[in-house]
Amino acid sequence: MKAGESSSDLLCPSARSTWPDAVVIGVVGGTAESPRVMPMEQSLAVTPQILAMSGPVEPTEVFRFASRCQAGCCKHFQNNACQLAAGGVQMLREVTADLPKCSIRANCRWFRQEGAAMCRRCPQIVTDQLQPTPVMVQIVTHIRPAPPLAQAAV
Repeated sequence: MKAGESSSDLLCPSARSTWPDAVVIGVVGGTAESPRVMPMEQSLAVTPQILAMSGPVEPTEVFRFASRCQAGCCKHFQNNACQLAAGGVQMLREVTADLPKCSIRANCRWFRQEGAAMCRRCPQIVTDQLQPTPVMVQIVTHIRPAPPLAQAAV
């Protein structure tokens, strides 16, 4: 973090619509097997009308929301870091070569913690997925693959 900046200045890019001051930052597209979040040019305040647009499913299946990072109050925040971001960089492939447009990058917890590497993976993270891939389940549950065993010199 920058000098004079606190954790409360950072935004979680995978927040719930019910969190204080939540904003919409993207719309989920793609397929059920390969969802992609399409970032919005500007974030939008959460309104009942926007939430109603998600229809019969949860808003987090249709939209990506951002809100103030909950830090130690969040189940994904351990060892002074967001484990979703840490796991995303470690376990997901990049899905774009260029940094996607982002209305919150300047204050994004994931960007501040993991840098551009996380931005190139961010579009594939949907807050609530009906059929998450095994890798997404590992990321969300903070299960990390074991590092490869070093080969003994012969």
